[in-house]
Amino acid sequence: MSLRERLQTSLKEAMKAKQADRLSTLRLINAAIKDREIAARGDGAEQEVGEADIMAILGKMVKQRQESARAYEEGGRLELAEKELGEVKVIEEFLPRQLDRAEVEAAIQAAISAAGASGIRDMGKVMAVLKGQYTGQMDFGAVGPMVKERLS
Repeated sequence: MSLRERLQTSLKEAMKAKQADRLSTLRLINAAIKDREIAARGDGAEQEVGEADIMAILGKMVKQRQESARAYEEGGRLELAEKELGEVKVIEEFLPRQLDRAEVEAAIQAAISAAGASGIRDMGKVMAVLKGQYTGQMDFGAVGPMVKERLS
């Protein structure tokens, strides 16, 4: 079952079960996907976004909500922080399992070998390999400095 089909099935189940918070989050996901499709149509690209694009959208949504939750906690708005973290849990159901630190280190080493990287100038090649294989499974904002350190 494709990711898009899983999202639609979950949306229907949430409607039937009258899970308002879950339903709201699933609708936000669908809206973000539709926004990306509309933007792609304006550029003359294909009509539907692919699995990798959906993963990227979901990853971005998780990151946004984590930042919002952190800001709400700092502002003393714990009820809003909990709502954001609840949305993160729903979104993460559709993302692949996140790699732990050891797995990330191994993936970086394999990507460096695959790209034939020898110095910092090859960082873009290494990141392209990682993004091609591990989209949605690691935080590339945290991985970038690790790759840079290895190539220095």
